[in-house]
Amino acid sequence: MTTAAHQQHSGHGHVHGPDCGHPQIPHNDHVDYAHDGHLHRAHDGHWDECEPTEHIVHPDHAHQHGPACGHQQLQHGDHVDYVHNGHRHATHEGHWDDH
Repeated sequence: MTTAAHQQHSGHGHVHGPDCGHPQIPHNDHVDYAHDGHLHRAHDGHWDECEPTEHIVHPDHAHQHGPACGHQQLQHGDHVDYVHNGHRHATHEGHWDDH
C-alpha cells in the first residue's frame, strides 16, 4: 500500500497508546490509530496521517462485510472500513478496496 510521503498531522495533542480508547490497526511496520474519521501513526516525535494515496483493489475478496460480519468496523471519512487479515477493506463500486 502506498501512503502519503510524511503528511504530518499538526495540532494533535492527544497521545495514542494501548489504552487510549481509539481503535488500533496493525499496518506494515507500525500501528495506526483511528481518530476523528481518519488514521494516524507515530513518527519521529509527532503524528503523521496514514492514508492511501491511490486506488488499490483487493482482488478475490469473496467475503461480504456488513454490520453482522464479525469484523471490526471503523468510520473512515464518508464510509466504513472493515478490518481483518491485517488490513482494512472498504466497498467501492462493486468491489473491495484495500485501505
